[in-house]
Amino acid sequence: MQNKLIGFFLLIALLVPATQSKAQTVEILAGNTLNGALNGTLLGGASMALTNSDDFYPLQVGLGLGTLYGIGMGAFDVVQGGGKPVLVSGLFNDGNNSSIIVLLDTFYGAAAGSIIVTSVMLVANEPLLDGLQYGAGIGAFVGFGFGVFDTFFLSERMTGFASNYSPGNTANGLMALNFDDQYSVGLINPTVYQTLDISGNNISSSINAGVDLVHVRVNF
Repeated sequence: MQNKLIGFFLLIALLVPATQSKAQTVEILAGNTLNGALNGTLLGGASMALTNSDDFYPLQVGLGLGTLYGIGMGAFDVVQGGGKPVLVSGLFNDGNNSSIIVLLDTFYGAAAGSIIVTSVMLVANEPLLDGLQYGAGIGAFVGFGFGVFDTFFLSERMTGFASNYSPGNTANGLMALNFDDQYSVGLINPTVYQTLDISGNNISSSINAGVDLVHVRVNF
């Protein structure tokens, strides 16, 4: 009986590292796949903006191609890191997978394109909505191209990195940027607002869904 128990515990000891490695691999693949799907959808929307089309087929294509692209990026991270956690340090951002660098650069490109083209529209006295539309579309594709170059040629990569990231100290949002663990900015944060309405002797409360475009957090 004692020998069986010893054998059982030895088997568990051998299986636990393998289970952890598989879990890390799944996490890397899942994160890259999700980021790829978001990136593809964003580029699909950019394509709609550039063609001034209300057909949602580019979103469908972008989602499909983005998902495949994310799976490929996940496989690349797994191979490069040997299934261990990775830290990719790009020119503007750090992330725990390759696709998040590309996604953030795509987002930055869309934002920068919107600002630049809208500024030109202001000077030329042209409709601002056109500047936002075409600027975001062009900027998204430029940002995506730069993001790919940034990820594969400019970034530094560390494997087996144990992150000190603490969700409680970071701003909420679908995308969050952390600066030296003191300042963080969250973008696109779904939230719920509760409002009180006091009229005469009546007090009513209503709950409404909303989105915070920018959420800033400062840690002292």
